Amino acid sequence: MKEQIWQTPEEIKELRILGRTVKRHPLPSFWTGSGFECNYDGTELWCEFESDYSCYEQWIAIYINGALMARQMLNKGRQQVCLYRNMATRKVNHVKVLKEVQAMPEDPDTCLLLYGLWGDGEFHPLPEPKCRFEFIGDSITSGEGSIGSTAEQDWISMWFSAGRTYPYLVSERFGAEYRVLSQSGFGVYCAYDNNLDHVIPRAYEQVCGTLTGEKNKALGAWEKHDFSFWQPDYIIINLGTNDGGAFHNPEWTDEATGRRNKMEYGPDGVPEPACLEKIRQAVTEFLVLVRKNNPKAQIVWAYGLMGTVVESAITEGIESFRRMSGDKKVHYIRLDEIRDEEIGARSHPGELGHKAAAESICRKIEALMSEEKE
Repeated sequence: MKEQIWQTPEEIKELRILGRTVKRHPLPSFWTGSGFECNYDGTELWCEFESDYSCYEQWIAIYINGALMARQMLNKGRQQVCLYRNMATRKVNHVKVLKEVQAMPEDPDTCLLLYGLWGDGEFHPLPEPKCRFEFIGDSITSGEGSIGSTAEQDWISMWFSAGRTYPYLVSERFGAEYRVLSQSGFGVYCAYDNNLDHVIPRAYEQVCGTLTGEKNKALGAWEKHDFSFWQPDYIIINLGTNDGGAFHNPEWTDEATGRRNKMEYGPDGVPEPACLEKIRQAVTEFLVLVRKNNPKAQIVWAYGLMGTVVESAITEGIESFRRMSGDKKVHYIRLDEIRDEEIGARSHPGELGHKAAAESICRKIEALMSEEKE
């Protein structure tokens, strides 16, 4: 039997790290869909993780040659995980390991660290991805409810699955490497509970600015992200659902500063124009921020899977940005609202809902690719 060789992620030049992270050992995985992939020819391959949490445990998914082989919860502490074994000698296998769960700011102890990999074979170069996608969103994009029955309503890690989401499906269709920045409850102007701090734009220029706690700070989650290292060809933004949900929820007050926010309906049952204007302005400002850091990407704002309460604010915000900048590479598509048979756990899109959303987004991207070739 060939000698088992243990290597750290930085020692394996053929290893592709997935998702926003920082260069350090052990290697943190912060966002949903982060992890690693590689080509390996050993009869078996193992890796060593460290997992921690106080209430929201970490889950991973293991894909071998494009097929899901395992989905499992990780216990607290350092542990060895067998990715596969007893495969044919010298057969090169494609291995992908994804973090299934989003970043959990409610649990400052949460972390997932990769120490190393080992087996009885050698790593081989991966082909270059055909393109790169960045997905920005909320619980929908995080895959909340994408696995589990429609009866499930508990807010727990088990009902998150990165591999059953439209970001994963779209990326697989185009042979793309992708990254996800998404957080349940977050919006573009305010969160579902009217909180003005729980918005993606505030965290966009950090490695993982939605996380909390000294542990995640020490791991580098709050560091400034280096956009020059990885530039997407397409950015898909799916924000606005929680801004719309805020109209149904009580006023938010920041106890430290006294700031207040409440999105209001008018007497006619439609959102107050002043509230929509705040969202419109936030959309425009976020597009300015995204474009500053991604000068060449096509940007698609996709919205509507769970209602279209603030659609006018989003489309007007996009048009305002286009007029102001002259930027013609920013687009909008309305996604069909999920039907009963497409709903998963926690009243969110299930696997069928994500497949439908992926089809709509793929058609838009295909059209943009065709235009770029002309």
